[in-house]
Amino acid sequence: MDGTLALMIPILVPLGMFAMIFGIVYLHKREKMAMIERGMDPRRYKPQSAPYQNLKWGLLLIGTGLGLFLAFLLDRTVFQTSKSESPAIYFALIAIFGGIGLFLSFVIEKRDTIDKGKPSIYVEDNKSL
Repeated sequence: MDGTLALMIPILVPLGMFAMIFGIVYLHKREKMAMIERGMDPRRYKPQSAPYQNLKWGLLLIGTGLGLFLAFLLDRTVFQTSKSESPAIYFALIAIFGGIGLFLSFVIEKRDTIDKGKPSIYVEDNKSL
C-alpha cells in the first residue's frame, strides 16, 4: 500500500497545482466577464481596503498565544496529578481565546465604523479613459 502511495504523490501533486492555478485564473476571468455583462468597467473598481486586517490578525494571534500559555500552565500545575497529557485542553483554550480576540477586534471595528460612517464596498477611480 505504501509503494502505490509513494508512486502516486509525484503524479497527483503537479496535477493538483495545475488544477488550482487553472481554477483561480478561470474564476478571475469569469468575474470580469460578469462585470462587463452588467455594464461595469472592471478597471474602474477596486476592492475595499481592509484597514482593520492587522488588528484582527494581531488580536487573533495574541488570543491564541494566551490560550496556549494558559493551557500549558494548567496542564503543568492543575492536571499534574493525572500522568497523561491532555491535548484537548490545548485545542479548547486556543479556540476560546482566539475567538475572544476576534470578537474584541469586531467590537473595536464596529465602534470605529459607527463613529466614522460606513465605508463603501468599492472605490471608484474618477479617471476617464
